Amino acid sequence: MARELITREALERIVQRAAELQAHEQDVGEGLTRDEVLALGKDVGIPARYLQRALIEEVTHTGLAPERAILAWLVGPAALAAARVVPGDRAAVERALGVWFEQEELLQLKRRHADHTTWEPKVGAFASLQRALGAGGKTFALARAAEIAVSVTSLESGFCHLQLRADIRPLRRKRLAGVIALLGLGALVTTLAPVLGALFPWLLLPGAVLALAALAYGRGHRRDNERIHVGLEQLLDRLERGESEPEARLAGPGVSALGRIADELRTLINPGTPPRA
Repeated sequence: MARELITREALERIVQRAAELQAHEQDVGEGLTRDEVLALGKDVGIPARYLQRALIEEVTHTGLAPERAILAWLVGPAALAAARVVPGDRAAVERALGVWFEQEELLQLKRRHADHTTWEPKVGAFASLQRALGAGGKTFALARAAEIAVSVTSLESGFCHLQLRADIRPLRRKRLAGVIALLGLGALVTTLAPVLGALFPWLLLPGAVLALAALAYGRGHRRDNERIHVGLEQLLDRLERGESEPEARLAGPGVSALGRIADELRTLINPGTPPRA
């Protein structure tokens, strides 16, 4: 038992619970000052540099307010967001993001604003084929969003606060259209059931089944949105650990688009096959 490994999820719960127990033993009143938080962290053995970064993330937190409407519950929110304090200056972080978006997520720059930049999925047959085939084993989750907005704010001590916001309104509209279509079909079948000779309560059955199908289809947004949100968090993880530079693409810049398509197909059919020289 003593040598059993504790999983990451269990470790997070243990640390959170230990922090709660520690806080209950001390009189925090309405809250603690920054210095008191650092002192408390020292008491429990948390290095000050980690607490300072956590404090910065909390102060600069600008997450999206949860939507309360029935529409958001049924077909999901209009946007997803993730934010983190990452090491590096603003120029380096933006440069790393640009390389990653272009090479690993098949995004292209849309607009540069004073306080943020926006990216959108690349267009063209080659990009569409890569996404459809999952070239290189990638999911291209961020390319499912209509737009990715990036805001980088310089902080003290060589850190930046990075916020990513994914606009997923087109996905929500598509899902809402599917819900409406299923409900409309259910209403039509229920209306025509008496004409076709169906008797009560059987005439209500098709409408009820299609209504449940519409509900299940709409609520399926959680699975799709999770993929995008995980993609945002994974990118932040890489930046936080300094792993944001993607590997060089297999096909060089001198290879034609047709040649790159052939290389991608060859790699998918025979994994490990090197590209053409």
